[in-house]
Amino acid sequence: MPFQQFRPAVVAASTMSFLLLGTAGVHAEEPAQARSAPDIAVTKVMRHLDALQKISDANNGNRAHGTTGYQASVDYVRAKLDGAGFTTSIQEFEFAGKKSWNLIADWPRGGDSGKVLMVGAHLDSVDTSPGINDNGSSVAAILETALTVSAKKVTPAQHLRFAFWGTEEETYIGSTHYVNTLPAAELSKITAYLNFDMIGSPNPGYFVYDQSPEIARHFDKYFTAKGIPTEPATALNGRSDHEPFLAKGVAVGGIFTGSAEIKTPEQAAKWGGTAGEAMDKCYHLACDTPANIDRGALDVNTDAVAAMVWKLGVRP
Repeated sequence: MPFQQFRPAVVAASTMSFLLLGTAGVHAEEPAQARSAPDIAVTKVMRHLDALQKISDANNGNRAHGTTGYQASVDYVRAKLDGAGFTTSIQEFEFAGKKSWNLIADWPRGGDSGKVLMVGAHLDSVDTSPGINDNGSSVAAILETALTVSAKKVTPAQHLRFAFWGTEEETYIGSTHYVNTLPAAELSKITAYLNFDMIGSPNPGYFVYDQSPEIARHFDKYFTAKGIPTEPATALNGRSDHEPFLAKGVAVGGIFTGSAEIKTPEQAAKWGGTAGEAMDKCYHLACDTPANIDRGALDVNTDAVAAMVWKLGVRP
């Protein structure tokens, strides 16, 4: 996340057959467990974070725009998605004289091609940090959600597309490039864009994007069921990859656990953690490693990612 200031007989028989078959008949090829949102093990998510840390360690301590660390991050995520049967593509662009890439992954199994649920997170870090909470946490969560779609052989109602953005830290350059070069007819197919940016902060808050009330309501319902109150993610206004989609009239949603914002006593009372301290004391620093992650927050928020994919795209 960039730092800046804080938007009838035969018919009867056929009908009876349909009633007897129900949903199982329509989706006979789909495992029953694919019809409900999964509970994703946080250990699987952490494995991706460990891999991103190793990439950073081997590439001057970061995964920033224009570096070998960023390129290796793209290669890692793409290999996982290719192995799971996704159709992946690379969109190249240039910023400040350096090349970068967006990685786009489409699930080829079913889904209304005229309705696309898009889920994204930025893959780059700043050049002073390995970027494990910002934003490896969200990358790992949506990557593992995508791998779960594959493992469960999901046939979704809407087409599912996952995006891993380049150069977000320079004010969402990659996602802006994608939106601005996408034909209007293709942009109009996107029913919603869900953005995830920092979802494992060590002193976490639970913030929900409020730009689309309907999507926010679904997130709030999920967290309410977990006994977790939420607040609007106003600190993210103008600061992440949902902004180019929002500017084009696409419904956006997402969650956030906080960065350099100081946790108030009221927030500590309802969420735990330490009042008077930053929600992520390692924001944009070298200490943003896997040790900086609150596993409880990462666990509940990864399941929130999966729950929204299932709610809005798999079984809307």
